[in-house]
Amino acid sequence: MYKKILAPLDGSQLSECSLNHVKAIAQGCQVPEVIILRVVEPIHSTDIAAYAEAGINIDVLMDDIESTAQKYTSKIAEDLKTSGIAATGMVLVGPAADMIMKYADENGVDLIIMSTHGRSGISRWLLGSVAERVVRHSHIPVLVVSAPGCQESQK
Repeated sequence: MYKKILAPLDGSQLSECSLNHVKAIAQGCQVPEVIILRVVEPIHSTDIAAYAEAGINIDVLMDDIESTAQKYTSKIAEDLKTSGIAATGMVLVGPAADMIMKYADENGVDLIIMSTHGRSGISRWLLGSVAERVVRHSHIPVLVVSAPGCQESQK
C-alpha cells in the first residue's frame, strides 16, 4: 500500500513521538523507503542586522545549523535501519509546512507521519501549526500523532 513514508521532525522529543508509528507502519506494510526530514527555517531578514552587529556570519551560522540537522536526521535514519527499515535523512531550508508538502509532492511520498505540539489559544495563533497546515493543504494522506500518542498503550 505504501511505498514511501515521509517523517518530518523538528529536533524536539515531541516530534520524535511519531517514530514509533513510523516503525509500526513501515514494518507492518513492508514500506521500502522512509525519509526523515528536518526543515530548517531561514533566518528572517529582521534578524540579520542583529547577527551582523554581533559579528556573526550568517552563512557560517546557516551552514552549522544545516550540518547539525543533517547529523540529526542521519542518526534517526541509522536507528531505524537497526529495526530493518530502509531510511534516509534529508534537510531542506525554507518554511516548514511548505517544504514538507513540496518534498512529498515532488518525491512520490505516499504517507506523511508527523507529530503535533498540541498548541492552543494564543500560542497557536502566534506560532501557527505546521501539522495543521500540512493536514489542511497536503494532497497526500497525513497521520498526525498527538502527545498522548507517544505513550505506548498499557495492556
